[in-house]
Amino acid sequence: MVLIEIIILLGTIFLGVRLGGIAIGYVGGLGVIALCALGLKMGSVPWDVILIIASVIAAITAMQQAGGLDYLVRIAARILRAHPKHINFLAPTVTWLLTVFAGTGHTAFSMIPVITEVAKGQNIRPCVPLSISVVSSQIAITASPVSAAVVFMAGDAALGGIGIDYPTLLLIWIPTTYLGCMLTALVMNMFWPMDLDKDPEYLARVKRGEISMAKAVDENAPLPPYAARSVWIFLIGVLAVVFYATAISKNVQLIKPSVVTGYEQVYQSENKATFDQLVEHEKLEVKQDAAKGPYVDNPKKVLALPRDGAIMSFMLAIASCIVMFCKVDVSKLGSTSTFKSGMTACICVLGVAWLGDTFVSNHTAEIKEMASSLVSQYPPLLAVALFLASMLLYSQAATARALIPTVIAALGITAANNGDAYILVASFAAVSALFVLPTYPTLLGAVQMDDTGSTQIGKYVFNHPFFIPGVLAIAFSVALGFVVAPIML
Repeated sequence: MVLIEIIILLGTIFLGVRLGGIAIGYVGGLGVIALCALGLKMGSVPWDVILIIASVIAAITAMQQAGGLDYLVRIAARILRAHPKHINFLAPTVTWLLTVFAGTGHTAFSMIPVITEVAKGQNIRPCVPLSISVVSSQIAITASPVSAAVVFMAGDAALGGIGIDYPTLLLIWIPTTYLGCMLTALVMNMFWPMDLDKDPEYLARVKRGEISMAKAVDENAPLPPYAARSVWIFLIGVLAVVFYATAISKNVQLIKPSVVTGYEQVYQSENKATFDQLVEHEKLEVKQDAAKGPYVDNPKKVLALPRDGAIMSFMLAIASCIVMFCKVDVSKLGSTSTFKSGMTACICVLGVAWLGDTFVSNHTAEIKEMASSLVSQYPPLLAVALFLASMLLYSQAATARALIPTVIAALGITAANNGDAYILVASFAAVSALFVLPTYPTLLGAVQMDDTGSTQIGKYVFNHPFFIPGVLAIAFSVALGFVVAPIML
């Protein structure tokens, strides 16, 4: 029966890949129906991930309509044109920074024509900087303070629940992912064929007269009057999110839980030290229990605004400020490219992540047993599992949500015993294998916008120019994580 379930899971996903685009999410519902028909219980819908993506996209959409994205692209284009010989390092740096800043890899779309243009001007095959840049924009999701994947990992259902705070995670993931991308760029720069005028497909297209210069960004074209202001508003909002998430971290607690949601009975006979501390500091009334002796009702408190709610409300507030202070025409927001791609991503996550959770949640015991025996003995295997899962689940956040809580339970990691937590932290970058199947929008965009023919998808599907750079970047990032994480935690 399990074999049939796996066939349905993989078959549904590959059907979505063949159909492409938003259909990847559509077929997820088909797969859920098929698995439930076999007797499986429906999995959880990843509402937290979907709503975080939607709220971030809402803010970026407002910034784009105000001209903020064009403003950022213009700055990035100037950097690339000022140092064209270093494009293999600067291009992925730019796309990595844009994704870390915005929390979505779709920002790389705007840089693809610029990267292609500068590469052609330097007689460099565009596929080299394009492949590294697209991969960097995907891996940067695992370092962005406002991405759904990072917010989930820092939350109570994942690493936050075992005592690892948000700022520490960022201090690990930001340098390791960036250095992983730069090491990949170094390898590509040293060993990959670079000369465009020696590329047979390019030469054939030149002969047929099919080559034209990529559309350049006009650095003198007027921008909307409040373009720069929208970027600053968004940046201040991102910093506010980082500050708040740090302030509520368990190791910082500048903002403490304040809303009472119930009461927990603490008995003197079971935990005398905690009992005495509560009575002394909170002046609680001591009650008597015939069986267990003295006890107090300790108020259970939660944050008035938890981390997920914070990022959603902050992002919507940022969008409101941009609309008000940058005089954005709200009637045009729904037609922007960012809004369309973001809503497509939400549907894809809804379908595929729901399908994945339906399978995983019904086999939690088997997964726990396998994880506890294999991952504890061979820690890097978790990275391999996350890599394989993400290429199918099509989302960094959905992959983390589907597997990380189960692995934490399997390894017996708790706040009091989190010695193995470094394995999860170090392996996190491996959820970025969205490049394996050549269907991701930015990957397809790079193929379509490179008219030299150097960026092509091979007839065997997996033999495309993004595969090796992607594997290298993840391998380097994970390896660096296994070095840095044990030191930082």
